[in-house]
Amino acid sequence: MRITQLLRRTFGSLSVRNYRLYFMGQLVSINGTWMQTTAQAWLVLHLTNSGLALGITAALRFLPMLLLGAWGGVIADRFDRRRMLVATQVASGLLSGGMGAITLSGHATTWLVYAFAMALGFVQVVDTPARQAFASELVGQHLVANAVSLNAAVFTSARVIGPGVAGFLIALLGTGWCFVADGASYLGAIGALLLMRPDALFREAFRARASGAAQLVEGLRYAWSTPALRLPLLMMAVVGMLAFNFNVLLPLVATDVFHGNAETYGLLGTLLGAGAFAGALLAATRSRPTLRLLIAASLAFGAMLLLAAGMPVLALEMVALVPLGAA
Repeated sequence: MRITQLLRRTFGSLSVRNYRLYFMGQLVSINGTWMQTTAQAWLVLHLTNSGLALGITAALRFLPMLLLGAWGGVIADRFDRRRMLVATQVASGLLSGGMGAITLSGHATTWLVYAFAMALGFVQVVDTPARQAFASELVGQHLVANAVSLNAAVFTSARVIGPGVAGFLIALLGTGWCFVADGASYLGAIGALLLMRPDALFREAFRARASGAAQLVEGLRYAWSTPALRLPLLMMAVVGMLAFNFNVLLPLVATDVFHGNAETYGLLGTLLGAGAFAGALLAATRSRPTLRLLIAASLAFGAMLLLAAGMPVLALEMVALVPLGAA
């Protein structure tokens, strides 16, 4: 009986048809995204052999979100989120397909990769808040925490599969095919969104809204004045700035520290993702996170990161990456 209840608690959102479609579409698409992320880093390393270039690529990817992310939330709050997500998936697919064609033709340059990363970043300004808000439309407020956790599980399960497949594909056929595969994978997400029943979405009734600037200021003021939001957001800012993007340098760890190749890099990414997948499933069993849990997870993440940084051989690094991903 307990096992049945645990399964219902963990996978309850899958009882909703629209969410099942979304879940399956994202499972395909996000695997492609992780293949693209792996290939992008490997391509930059191949073109420059520079850790600085890897950092610049990651910075350009997230710079639009840093500058315009709050406005993306305002946009996601004002327009049809399902249609917005269709548009962002089409844009992302075209960008990845185009980058794949450029790479396969032998014309890829560092500056083109920089431009590609930044263009994807601009798409994410709208895509990320729309995707986060869409969870409540898919399942309603009573299942939204479970849906968010399952979305995280999809994302992290793709971290298990995507990097490993990308490493194998890079070694077998070359980097360009990973971008092509990512572009094709968006067809799964687009198809799922188009097959949904709009009348079954849990949409809020329309209400008059303030101007975009006023709405943005109101949202920031509310987040800062609410301790339940302010403290987690501050924690996310600190951890995200100082530690969370350590995987940007994972290609250099694979090649310069452990003298590996693309398959080594893909394997390290897969093990990191395996730990993250286990952590996401554990989170899905909880009805809602607590501040104490967030603090404990942050401390565990820091400890595991220090442990992984000190591993002298590849086998020990592989072991350390699993609990690091879970934290």
